[in-house]
Amino acid sequence: MPNPEAHHPSRSRARPSTSAAARPPARARVSLRQLLRVASVASGIQFGWALQLSLLTPYVQQLGIPHQWASIIWLCGPVSGLFVQPLVGHMSDRCTSRYGRRRPFILVGAVAIVAAVLVIAYAADIGWLLGDTADYRPAAITVFIVGFWILDVANNVTQGPCRALLGDLTSKDPRRTRVANAYYSLFMAIGNILGYATGSYSGWYKIFTFALSPACTISCANLKSAFFLDIAFIAVTTYISIMAAHEVPLNSSEAAHAEAGAGESGSAEEAFMWELFGTFKYFTTPVWIILSVTALTWIGWFPFTLFDTDWMGREIYGGDPNQGLVYDTGVRMGALGLLLNSVVLALTSLFMERLCRKRGAGFVWGISNIMMTVCFLAMLVVTYVANNMGYIGKDLPPTGIVIAALIIFTILGFPLAITYSVPYALISTHIESLGLGQGLSMGVLNLAIVVPQIIVSLGSGPWDQLFGGGNSPAFAVAAVSALISGLIAVLAIPRSGAQKARSHV
Repeated sequence: MPNPEAHHPSRSRARPSTSAAARPPARARVSLRQLLRVASVASGIQFGWALQLSLLTPYVQQLGIPHQWASIIWLCGPVSGLFVQPLVGHMSDRCTSRYGRRRPFILVGAVAIVAAVLVIAYAADIGWLLGDTADYRPAAITVFIVGFWILDVANNVTQGPCRALLGDLTSKDPRRTRVANAYYSLFMAIGNILGYATGSYSGWYKIFTFALSPACTISCANLKSAFFLDIAFIAVTTYISIMAAHEVPLNSSEAAHAEAGAGESGSAEEAFMWELFGTFKYFTTPVWIILSVTALTWIGWFPFTLFDTDWMGREIYGGDPNQGLVYDTGVRMGALGLLLNSVVLALTSLFMERLCRKRGAGFVWGISNIMMTVCFLAMLVVTYVANNMGYIGKDLPPTGIVIAALIIFTILGFPLAITYSVPYALISTHIESLGLGQGLSMGVLNLAIVVPQIIVSLGSGPWDQLFGGGNSPAFAVAAVSALISGLIAVLAIPRSGAQKARSHV
């Protein structure tokens, strides 16, 4: 790829002008009510994510995929996110549609989510039509994986423009940016609560009786029915969000100027790659610290989000995905724990802006990550106690063990709320001064999220098997990573002058 600086010597020390020209015209301050409505689409997206996180890891094992390979299935999310979200951010920064820059991508992503959910819901039925049996379902696994990849691509197409749209509406106002991201986190919590509540209920097949089929038994029919509700919810919230966002369209001359500023390298793809990776050298030290803490934070979170309900079904209830109802009972109890987690997430979101303003976003983020460490270590302790009580394989777990597990899930709602909000607000504020578009800045932050997820997806299954199976080894790595990220955030992310002065009062 030609070096753009060879043709533009004056750019060698200048910050990139890629999106300064692409920035929409100045607009009146957006009301908090409008920001609330725009952010509501997060609840629709997160409703589906909650179903994925609580039900799909157990479901893929019920289809016949071994536990050590279940994490590989989740590779599609970070791999698609690695390329799709930055590319969509780049394209939306330059979109000249009369409907705005972000809304067309949000709508297309929502439609793709609906299509993918239908494919996943009917994977077992499609596999049955293609010759699967009750004990051997390669076609169903293939259809499921295809639908799962489409779903994760669609989620990435939708989420990046949603975050970028909030950044557009609150541009150059750090406090309002934090409020907008707190709203987004709040609606993610609402989506989680509804999604996990849906996943924890075992009687949906009685309402959607047509979901039952020779290929799709009760647990499968419950999953299918839950996805029907997901379709309705994503449709409603997407409509509310895109109707509330009154975007100022980017005219063609501004888009052309932006493309010229991206580097005359001969193709849009080269310009995109130059922008994405070429912007790294302009990052200040605080930006690199934010990206590093984000990466370590997600190395901590991903084992939990991948195996949370599986941990409850295996280590706490002692069940097997393919034998009896004990495992399913544990999975539903895990979904209940995630529901409680989301309640705390929602409550935290309401007070997050005030907390960050008083103590500093970096300090709050760091303390929340240290809290993650304590919770992950507590999961290891509970697992050890459960394994030495003698009930595994004989009876249901004692009430005290279940309550302890649920308390851990609940407490983790606080650091999760911080993770869903603070990094986005920090990166949006710091990158604004570099002249980058909000779409591209969200794509850059996304790299710090998906690369760790790829590492965990590839390594967690074999890592767990190396120590005899189970989920504890991955949680141990998560605890160490969360502790390191928390210490870096507390010590290295600078606080504003006002916050420093307040801390000395």
